[in-house]
Amino acid sequence: MTVTMRSFGKINLGLRIGAERGDGFHELLTVYQTIALHDVIRVSVKRGSGIEIRCADPRVPTDATNTCFRIVEKAMQALRAKGLVVIEIEKRLPVQGGMGGASSNAVASLLGLERALRRKVTVAEKLRIAAEVGSDLPLFLVGGTVLGVGRGEQVYPLEDFPAVACVVVTPEVGVSTPKAFAAWDRLCGIGMRGAGALARERTGGSLDARGQDQAGLRRAGQPGAAVPTQAESESAKLTVGKASDRMNELGRGLSAWLSEPYSGAPSDFLARRGRAENHLLALVRTGIENDFEQVVFPEYPELSDGKRALLRAGANYASLSGSGSTLYGLFTSRAAAVQAAARLRKQGWTAQATVTLPRRAYWRRIVAG
Repeated sequence: MTVTMRSFGKINLGLRIGAERGDGFHELLTVYQTIALHDVIRVSVKRGSGIEIRCADPRVPTDATNTCFRIVEKAMQALRAKGLVVIEIEKRLPVQGGMGGASSNAVASLLGLERALRRKVTVAEKLRIAAEVGSDLPLFLVGGTVLGVGRGEQVYPLEDFPAVACVVVTPEVGVSTPKAFAAWDRLCGIGMRGAGALARERTGGSLDARGQDQAGLRRAGQPGAAVPTQAESESAKLTVGKASDRMNELGRGLSAWLSEPYSGAPSDFLARRGRAENHLLALVRTGIENDFEQVVFPEYPELSDGKRALLRAGANYASLSGSGSTLYGLFTSRAAAVQAAARLRKQGWTAQATVTLPRRAYWRRIVAG
């Protein structure tokens, strides 16, 4: 029996980066939003033993470093099941694109495995396994609009908001999440490996929350990566607020937003605009930003150009998703998004019109056949 699952992508509605933790990860505060763009995962269980990963895209690992392999291995142990598990990945989402493709693939593989075996892993066990494999994984066990804290693995479902039209732009550049974090640390005046990086070296490394090799994170954080001068550190202090200040600022904004009635937007926004608007647009238009833009845009100017192109095409809000390279824009109507995507493609951008995927729609559509 082969089970086919849709593996949906996500975008980040704001992302604040906090201090590096003892385990080498950073404290994060973000709102995840699943979208309709997806990969396709096919799971089958045959006679034999082991796990086999198949994918036509050479950038996707097919060995034990793949997140699908790791989560299925843990699930088979939890279920005390035997057999040869074959996972076929049909990539449609960008690799290293900031849309959580590898994490979503893993969760879709886990859900597909349950169906193929006709056996269930408990909800608590699924969340535990997902968090062990990577920080982005638990959000795909919730779907819709999800508050992410900790290193991103602590997830809390928010209101199941109406769908919002959006355009996703995928530049032909891959952004390394570990290198983006290292650049952020340098911007904040850290510039040297912390205790977390040393701890990772002792444990031999593993895939991180975004499907990246932890060895890459160790390399990106090595002293050879330009320790800032005193002048640079002072400049960083002037341009980047303390981590706790930024986290608290976004936390206050989220608290104020969540306290508003579901049918309306934040009161200050209503006072300026004089009319109610889709709640997701109200959230992002309160000024929530993605910290990664401060370090990724200078390194990849084409991404900054892409954000401006989305805004010129009529997006009410545009942002980098995760550490990139995917950019997205939110629009007031499906027609506006389709028109904008066509305009962007004429300008040479790879652009797709899609829609955000509320929780109910996410779970209704996740099984493809």
